Amino acid sequence: MTIDLANFTPWASLAGGVLLGVAAALLILFNGRVLGISGILGGVLNPVRGDVGWRVALLAGLFVSPLVYRALAPEGFINAPRIDAGFGLIVIAGLLVGIGTRYGAGCTSGHGVCGLSRLSPRSLVATLAFMATGFATVFVIRHLL
Repeated sequence: MTIDLANFTPWASLAGGVLLGVAAALLILFNGRVLGISGILGGVLNPVRGDVGWRVALLAGLFVSPLVYRALAPEGFINAPRIDAGFGLIVIAGLLVGIGTRYGAGCTSGHGVCGLSRLSPRSLVATLAFMATGFATVFVIRHLL
C-alpha cells in the first residue's frame, strides 16, 4: 500500500471532517435527528407527513454543494479523484450499498460519525464491519481479480 503524496490533502480532509461533524451536531441539536444519509433517504422514499421537507433540503444540499464549490473554487477539482468504472457498475454498487445499509440499520455516516460520537456499541460493530469489508473488497479487486 502506498500513499499518493502528490494528491494528499490533509487540511482539506480535516476541514471536510470538521464540517461534517458540525453539520451532524447542528442537526441533532436543532432537529433531534441523526445525520444518517440512508435513514434520511429512506424517510423521503417512505414519507411521513411533516417530516419530508428537511430531508429533501438536506439531500438537495448534498447534490448542490459540489456544484457551488466547483463554481467558487474550480482549481479544487483539478486533482479530484476519478472513478474508473462505468455508469452501470456505479449504479449496481450504489444499490448494493443501499441494501447493505438497510440490513445494517444505517450507513457509514449514521454509524461512523453520529453513532461513534454517541459511544454506541452497535455503531462500533457496524463501522468495523464497514471498514473490514472495504479492506477485503480492495484486496480482492487489486490482488485476486
